[in-house]
Amino acid sequence: MGKNHQQRKVDSDNSESESSTCDHDLRDDAPLTEQKGGEGDNLADKEGDVSRTKVTLKPPTLELANDINDEIETNEKSKKSIVRKLKLSATEDFNAKLKKRGIVYLSRVPPRMGPAKVKTLLADFGTITRVYLVEEDKTVRKKRRKAGGSSGKRYTEGWVEFESKKVAKLVGETLNMTRITNHKGSIHYDDMWSVKFLRGFKWSHLTEKVAYERRVREQKLKVEMMEVRRENASYIAQVEAGKKMDFIEERRKKRGAAGAGDDGGMVKKKRNIRQKRPFEGDRSSTKSAILGSLV
Repeated sequence: MGKNHQQRKVDSDNSESESSTCDHDLRDDAPLTEQKGGEGDNLADKEGDVSRTKVTLKPPTLELANDINDEIETNEKSKKSIVRKLKLSATEDFNAKLKKRGIVYLSRVPPRMGPAKVKTLLADFGTITRVYLVEEDKTVRKKRRKAGGSSGKRYTEGWVEFESKKVAKLVGETLNMTRITNHKGSIHYDDMWSVKFLRGFKWSHLTEKVAYERRVREQKLKVEMMEVRRENASYIAQVEAGKKMDFIEERRKKRGAAGAGDDGGMVKKKRNIRQKRPFEGDRSSTKSAILGSLV
């Protein structure tokens, strides 16, 4: 019993010493060591303690952030400053392709037909590069709505550009005055193509025409706005003048009511102005004086 008691005391002392050493190591930020009981202690003593080192990361400084921002700005400037130059060969090839293209004119575009549908219908004959359709006037659309018609967008005329002039010429000759579709269930079964091939016409001519019409429209709008502003200014001036006249009449009525007589009529003030009498002399004396001066 005594031996067992002594052994327990030794174990408790060892455990207390181990706990104190662990606490001391943790407080001083010493490297941690893995400890195991029994045979593991002997192996750890033989092979050596396994230490774990802490890795400390420095916080980002202002200098580092400024350097990163400078690098980003330089990269953006270099991207913006890059100018892609076209080669002469590429431009010549593009101009040659433009010369080979042909344009077809549509004098009438059926209702419920837009640029996408025109392109799909005519793409069976050849490759289409560009399509332009002119929208109807907004006033016409409003009138149709008021009359109870459809409110959809409609087009009056259009131009279609094919990649090959031969295809455009063939389309203009064959499709003119023919049915759009042969399907009886289609909306455009009763509609006819009105197509014409434009010889010597280029897409640049069309863009110039559209730009000119836009400029004319803008000028007309400016002139109309100027006329409206003038009319508005004259109307406002007349209204102000009318207000002034009404105010003057009201003041006169008030004054007349205050100074009215028994009959209730308005009393008008008369101003007496002194006038000089004209010179009245003998006519004979005046005539003699005039004749004497002449002589």
